[in-house]
Amino acid sequence: MIHISEVQVKELFSKTKLPDADYVCNPYVGCTHKCIYCYAEFMKRFTNHNYNWGDFIDIKKVSSIKIPEFKENQTILFSSVTDPYNSFEKKYEATRKILKKLTGTKAHVEILTKSALVTRDIDLIKQFSNIKVGISMNTLDDKFRKEIEPYASSVEKRLDVLYKLNAEGINTYVFISPIFPGICDYESIIEKIYKHTHYICFENLNLRGSYKGRVMNYIKNTRTHLLPLYDNIYNKNDNSYWERLKDDILKTCEKYGVDCRIYFYHDKIKKK
Repeated sequence: MIHISEVQVKELFSKTKLPDADYVCNPYVGCTHKCIYCYAEFMKRFTNHNYNWGDFIDIKKVSSIKIPEFKENQTILFSSVTDPYNSFEKKYEATRKILKKLTGTKAHVEILTKSALVTRDIDLIKQFSNIKVGISMNTLDDKFRKEIEPYASSVEKRLDVLYKLNAEGINTYVFISPIFPGICDYESIIEKIYKHTHYICFENLNLRGSYKGRVMNYIKNTRTHLLPLYDNIYNKNDNSYWERLKDDILKTCEKYGVDCRIYFYHDKIKKK
């Protein structure tokens, strides 16, 4: 059961230290995908909810919110701590309402989602002069996807979204994230999508806070043979796996002739 609230907010856009954005817009507080690795779970301490992360969602009321005058060289990201097209967007349309208000902006607009619902807004997205849509996925194995992202769109639907957006001439990228060591086959994803996207981003699995135990238990219960690898990376802080993987990714992207961006060390790449 999801606990739903509608909340009034004073502003929708926040400055961010993310490397490729100046502002973030989160139309919702909470997310219903229930990804076992969700780094946004830290937001719960600011929400005054007693429910578990993933069991509540706050819909931000946006009717009276004015859109700031963004500059041409600024980038706005939808979203940093929620999926702007989570399942409740179909009913409440918070993301669509904000995008309508933002139409005509001079700023760069970026949407990142795991949801097939984004195709509903193709008509609106095409009204922006500078916009791109990122599809987040880390596997072609939908069984694995169900285990780690139980309420997000299937692999097949995400691929279909990518193909549709590309066919409509919309600038797209694929965000291969998070990469689970020893599990995620990034090359198979590249081979599947490189002709349908403008570039590919890569992010490693970062384990901090309460979800570290959840993910480690998942590995223990489903892939015991990988426990030594995960212990080495996440308990002994050995980064050699990521260094080797980074080199392999660069070589693979060169092989397929695709541009790539690698975000493996957040503390080194975030803006100060």
